[in-house]
Amino acid sequence: MSADLIRIVSRDSPMALAQVERVRAELAVLHPGTRTEVVPVKTTGDKWMGDLSVVEGKGAFTKEVDAALLAGEADLAVHCVKDIPADRPLPAGTAFAAFLRRGDIRDALIHPGGLPLDELPAGTRIGTSSVRRAAQLAASHPHLLCVPMRGNANRRLEKLAAGEADALLLAASGLERIGRPDVITEILSPEVMCPPIGAGVLALQCREGDSDLIDAVSGLGDPAAHRETTAERMFLHVLQGHCNSPIAGYAQVERNGDMSLRAKVFTPDGKTVLNAHEWAGPLDPATLGTSVAVALLRQGARELIDGIAH
Repeated sequence: MSADLIRIVSRDSPMALAQVERVRAELAVLHPGTRTEVVPVKTTGDKWMGDLSVVEGKGAFTKEVDAALLAGEADLAVHCVKDIPADRPLPAGTAFAAFLRRGDIRDALIHPGGLPLDELPAGTRIGTSSVRRAAQLAASHPHLLCVPMRGNANRRLEKLAAGEADALLLAASGLERIGRPDVITEILSPEVMCPPIGAGVLALQCREGDSDLIDAVSGLGDPAAHRETTAERMFLHVLQGHCNSPIAGYAQVERNGDMSLRAKVFTPDGKTVLNAHEWAGPLDPATLGTSVAVALLRQGARELIDGIAH
């Protein structure tokens, strides 16, 4: 291992590069002699500031990264799990090598005036392009207004400062990664704002055949994050949700090893909310994900998802 060079490919946003630094630091502890270098790529999702569904939805943030991996230009990719489409398999020839210990799964409100969500006056413009956040706000705070806002977290903070919105909703873990937890007004509980599938988890992806590399990096993996992510992604896979479907959910492994999965499907206007919550004990995570998806399908989730343009 010691003479090896691991080339790590990632999106070139500040947050993505901060994520790579975490991986490099953890690798340096696990395999002190290993050298790493970063291969940054600009993805379609970073270049395109319009509606994501126009450019293949979520795959917009992973396609170019996957291509660099498959072309042999890099050995290891670092992704936010929430950006990896779950309604189709990973690109042929690639595999997950590890899921890192999970960060905060919650959303954070940023309001320059310091007001919490429940005190925001009617008509307050919330900057977000997330259909998941917009649907939940429509359901719980219909007097607030969502205005479309894309771009990385730093860019959105600039847009907020420029007056393009009155407040922002961003992932707490992302603000932590870019060193900006100081801007957070309030961290919203998962009951108030149910997180996206794969929230707060970083995945390491490599070529299927690179068994030495898989062995080398698998030690960075966290068993609880692996079980939770497997359940959540199987749930999304069975539902066949697309990037315009407001779907939210999170699995939790308790100290005793028991795991639960709570999930929701919404109409974009927030008027219909389907709920499911199941415990699996120590059961197989994929079975739990499937079971929760089936519970929502029984409530009409298929018609709800298929009724949304994408």
